[in-house]
Amino acid sequence: MPHPLIHLAREAIRHYLATGDYLDVTGRPGDGPSCGLFVSLHDPPRPGEVEGDLRGCRGSVHPCEPTLYAEVVQEAVNSAVDDPRCASIRPEEVDDIAITVYLLKPEERVHSLSELDPARYGILVEGESGHRALLLPGIPGIETAADQVYLTRRKAHLHPDEPATIYRFAADVLR
Repeated sequence: MPHPLIHLAREAIRHYLATGDYLDVTGRPGDGPSCGLFVSLHDPPRPGEVEGDLRGCRGSVHPCEPTLYAEVVQEAVNSAVDDPRCASIRPEEVDDIAITVYLLKPEERVHSLSELDPARYGILVEGESGHRALLLPGIPGIETAADQVYLTRRKAHLHPDEPATIYRFAADVLR
């Protein structure tokens, strides 16, 4: 049985694709304070794969909406129709996509690779140039902290010699 926030994300995508409007979650029971979160969408995995192809992933380290449910609705829809790396989700695909919601804990600065664990922590890398990027925890194929930092720096378009600040964050991963 999927987590209720996964059900909400799927409902929000379905509603938006059918109406062009964001799902109104005002007054729904169980809602609470918002937090930074990401919603990741994937095709079903092919045989032998852990995860299917990425279909969208959007979110924010810090909340943009007033409540948790509103944040999930916003980022689920953004992931489905507004990730420039991916084709938008079509209505007939909504029931088949795998949805993961990452509820982010507050970030903390790190000073050494020994403080990182890509299975447990996501990271945010911010260069002196102001460019920054984030990788979520538990991404298949990222096994070491060095790989995680290298890929996040590359994603941020940082020069290899550019000094950068690294933050880690834990996340509750809901599937």
